[in-house]
Amino acid sequence: MNKPVQNDGTVGKALEILDMVAEIGRPVRFSELLAQSVHPKATLYRFLQTLTNQHMLSYDPEDGTYSLGLRLMRLAHTAWKNASLAPIARPFVEELAALVGETVHLAQIDNGQVLFVDKLEATDRFETLAEAGKVAPAYCTGVGKAMLAFMAPKRLQLALHQQAYFQYTPATHCTAESLAIELEAIREAGIAFDRQEHEQGIISIAAPILTTNGRVIGALSIATSTTRHTLEGLDAFRAPLLQAAENIGAEATSWQFPS
Repeated sequence: MNKPVQNDGTVGKALEILDMVAEIGRPVRFSELLAQSVHPKATLYRFLQTLTNQHMLSYDPEDGTYSLGLRLMRLAHTAWKNASLAPIARPFVEELAALVGETVHLAQIDNGQVLFVDKLEATDRFETLAEAGKVAPAYCTGVGKAMLAFMAPKRLQLALHQQAYFQYTPATHCTAESLAIELEAIREAGIAFDRQEHEQGIISIAAPILTTNGRVIGALSIATSTTRHTLEGLDAFRAPLLQAAENIGAEATSWQFPS
């Protein structure tokens, strides 16, 4: 399905094309991009040429495919180091994954969506959709709800308006009203659960990562499959999860992360 073009001029259009290539997740042919693009053939080709000339995209003449370029990779790596929790959180993520023997996700929020910035798998017995660099809805993921619950009111209202409320599974929140009820419970409990709301068969327990002054800057979760644990069983990981989140928040307080 074609996405509407936002009124952000040439830069916005170029970024949309980069997003398109990234979302496909493999080298992609011009015809595939044209089928998804709202731009005319000549316009799309001109943007691709410019992005390739600037090394934001790489073109393989043998296969006739485009992929993300090395310049973009360098920029992404710099952003990961300077604006991501991942580098300072990694020791705590590793320690938690080793302790619980399950997959640990580290996430931040971006324009109302969850951005996974790190993932450590302690087992290969199941797989989640979440990967570092991938995005997911906030309203139906454990990390997303943990961050939403502890946002300042104005920031929360903006984020709630950015949710789609698409029903991925029978357990998914379909309205802002039902989500708001759970967010209040999460604020009281200090943790959130994903009850197979985004992926059937995948559950998680999540905690917000707060700076020492209470600003939410991310979330940490322990994810597993329903064949390995129940939600009640996941609750046994509450104490080490909260401790890891607190340690990351304390470590990150002296850093300046985007709000």
